[in-house]
Amino acid sequence: MPRTRQELEAIERQTLAPYAQFSGDSRGRTHEEPASPWRTEYQRDRDRVIHSRAFRRLEYKTQVFLNGTGDHLRTRLTHTMEVAAIARGISRALKLNEDLTETIALAHDLGHSPFGHRGEHVLDRLMRKHGGFEHNRQSLRVVEELEKKYPGFTGLNLTWEVREGLVKHFTAFDHPSKRKGFEAKNSSLEAQVANLADEITYYSHDLDDGLDAGLLDEKDLRRHVRVWNLAARKVKREHGDLPDECRRYFIIRTMIDGQVRDVVETTEKLVAAAGVKSADEVRLHPRALVQYSPARRAVNLEMRKYLYNNLYFSSQVDQANTRAVRMLEELFIYYLSHVEEIGVQSRRRAPKVGWHRAVCDYIAGMTDRYALQEYQRVFGLRV
Repeated sequence: MPRTRQELEAIERQTLAPYAQFSGDSRGRTHEEPASPWRTEYQRDRDRVIHSRAFRRLEYKTQVFLNGTGDHLRTRLTHTMEVAAIARGISRALKLNEDLTETIALAHDLGHSPFGHRGEHVLDRLMRKHGGFEHNRQSLRVVEELEKKYPGFTGLNLTWEVREGLVKHFTAFDHPSKRKGFEAKNSSLEAQVANLADEITYYSHDLDDGLDAGLLDEKDLRRHVRVWNLAARKVKREHGDLPDECRRYFIIRTMIDGQVRDVVETTEKLVAAAGVKSADEVRLHPRALVQYSPARRAVNLEMRKYLYNNLYFSSQVDQANTRAVRMLEELFIYYLSHVEEIGVQSRRRAPKVGWHRAVCDYIAGMTDRYALQEYQRVFGLRV
């Protein structure tokens, strides 16, 4: 006999910590649906995210370097998959609900614009008088309104707990949205894990991509980034001289392992000190419980500062992103005057949300390469 949803829910209650978010305790979906016989609610949500069009489009959206500029450089999709893997590992160590953690991680960038955070900033500026643009809110729009896959409702009809994780997603790049129905001080521990896993992933792997692209230098990193220097010395001590690719991989892996260990150990102490006994007690706690130690946070801030100075605003990255931002702005203005050229679904939403939001939705959903193609179609080859 196959394993049923009820059996999976029972296993959760037997094996997870009491403050984990149990799938059997979900607040449910906006539109009521019959439960799956073989999958928990969060397993079902994960499958819906993976099968969405917005998830597939992440393959052609910028992480740091414009999509297509290097075969081995990360895209928004590979970044998302790496976040999900790290988040799931942390969740497992803390005896939390891995399925919920993974689903939030997989969905956290569904609403990201083309051309990375620079693209997000230009859309926010263009939408300033019309509600602004922020990719966490856009991720919610994707899963609640913009995906069109089911006959009875718009969006993916995900559980409250997954949507809570998107509402309250917060990192150095991302800021939480305010939303009726999600007023608790904090989110589930699973959402907090997905949030911090995002930070662990993009700092470590942006270093990797910066080295691969020749914009960062290992010797300089040893001098200015303590977390890199400590990991490099450990790899040297344990493995001796390694080929460049292998050495860098092991250094990055060592950095990630150290951050994950720090988060797990720090979080265990904070959860114990808080005395929380349920997922809802976690939500009522005045501060996040999934955190780095103060010492780790300090060296991470040092690494973040170095990346901003030497990678994110380097001329090679900045010039390409500046051109891309100009293209998005010109496309936005063009579509407002030629609304018949945006997608049919966006046009249908315009009477409800207005033309500015309809155009913004259309552009935010574009991949890098489609935005470039549209710019060339509309304006010729002025790229």
